[in-house]
Amino acid sequence: MVSSLSSLSPRLLHVLGVQAPVLQSGMRGVAGPELVAAVCNAGGLGVLAALRLDPDQVRIAIRSVRELTDKPFGVNIWLHDDVRTSPDPEAIPDDVVQGAQSVLNELRPRFDLEPTLERPEAGADLVDSALEVMIEERIPVFSAGLGLPEASLVKRFHGVGTKVVSMVATIEDGLAAVENDVDVVVAQGTESGGHRSYGTKLAKQDVLGSSTLTLVPEMIDAVGASVPVVVAGGIVDGRGLAAMLALGADGVLLGTRFVATKESAAADIWKQRLTSGQRNTTLTDGFTGQWARVLQSEFTEHWDAANTEALPGLLQATAGADLFAAAKKQDDDQMQPLYAGAGARTMSGIPGAGQVVEQLVAEARTSLSRW
Repeated sequence: MVSSLSSLSPRLLHVLGVQAPVLQSGMRGVAGPELVAAVCNAGGLGVLAALRLDPDQVRIAIRSVRELTDKPFGVNIWLHDDVRTSPDPEAIPDDVVQGAQSVLNELRPRFDLEPTLERPEAGADLVDSALEVMIEERIPVFSAGLGLPEASLVKRFHGVGTKVVSMVATIEDGLAAVENDVDVVVAQGTESGGHRSYGTKLAKQDVLGSSTLTLVPEMIDAVGASVPVVVAGGIVDGRGLAAMLALGADGVLLGTRFVATKESAAADIWKQRLTSGQRNTTLTDGFTGQWARVLQSEFTEHWDAANTEALPGLLQATAGADLFAAAKKQDDDQMQPLYAGAGARTMSGIPGAGQVVEQLVAEARTSLSRW
């Protein structure tokens, strides 16, 4: 199967060394070594999630992937201004802290949790130390999300033979990424699940951005002559891959479809919700402090109705950690973040990740042959 895939995207084969034009998103809590290796062994590019891992954890995860596959793989981390260097909790105005905690307090009784108005503790700044480990380990591909990799960082990765993929949501960022000498640009449409790749937090109306079908042709026109363009946002099957290839893209990046796979580290309730029942999505900053597309829930409705300001960086996630952990422990799908792209409503079943890659390519070939 793998040997027959490269003709769909010779540029990605040349640049990233992957046979199938399919990249898996490096999602925290989902993309561990087993998922990454399964995608790689099927011919795609599996991407390990390194966000909020300490250096030893990053190194162990990278080496675990290498024990499971000899194929190229990637490692993803955010470069967001307020994540790379965590905001000082003491600098947050009292009314913002109390407002966010008050809304969370209204939900804590559901799990018999004690109310609090305390400031969350500052998280450790782990991004730069994780980047150092990636460079030391000479990973095949570095995937940058929520912020552009600076030219000096790209140069350091290139110096050890690592290719750099930059995830962007605007044409301006795509051009800047190419100016910084990245190897591949991933254009994220508004249908993307989870967090979109902006380096700073924007107003909700601004973070909506462009739809995938609007953004992709513009991105290809802007940077496609310089680097391969991969597409993310609402794509869950081979029809979507075929459509993006027909538009001139070099491949696709999928997150939501890979969450609901056997090798995914996601909770079973998350996988079930993505593949059955009500799957409408919404944007919220109530889970992490950054805007993210998730499945609608009692939490998202309650947070939106409160109209309060989220804590900056990832301090919102820290403040609500007790609530979200309790919900996960009790399989409560209404009080934990279930990230999902707009394409989730057409998904069914929980296949192996390798099967997903193979089906994407087979379906794309069938669709393209009809055209």
